[in-house]
Amino acid sequence: MSDRKSLTIKKGDHVRVLAGKDRGVEGKVIGVFPESERVIVEGVNRIKRHQRAIQPGATSSIVTKEAPIHVSNVALLVEVDGEKVPTRIGFRRDEVTKKRPDGSTYTAQRSVRIAKRTGEEI
Repeated sequence: MSDRKSLTIKKGDHVRVLAGKDRGVEGKVIGVFPESERVIVEGVNRIKRHQRAIQPGATSSIVTKEAPIHVSNVALLVEVDGEKVPTRIGFRRDEVTKKRPDGSTYTAQRSVRIAKRTGEEI
């Protein structure tokens, strides 16, 4: 076993925030940090940071950016009957046919994410 963690939420997923000051807000995941089990969601948990002037003559400023939130506070959204609803994530092993460089083929398995609510591949 490796010490590498993995998350079920990936970069580019559309999620809804379940807890915190931004509860109910939907956005796109723009960053994932498996080590700390946190994600950055577009437009959620915005903080202000003071930016010091680096070059002489430049002015300092206040920068607003998104801060990470814990992955347990977001739920993946899937489309059901034209409406986006939150769902849990599961995994399924699918049989696939792969090709070797010499042209021969063999069967293997690949893991795919599925939405528990609909059973469809994400």
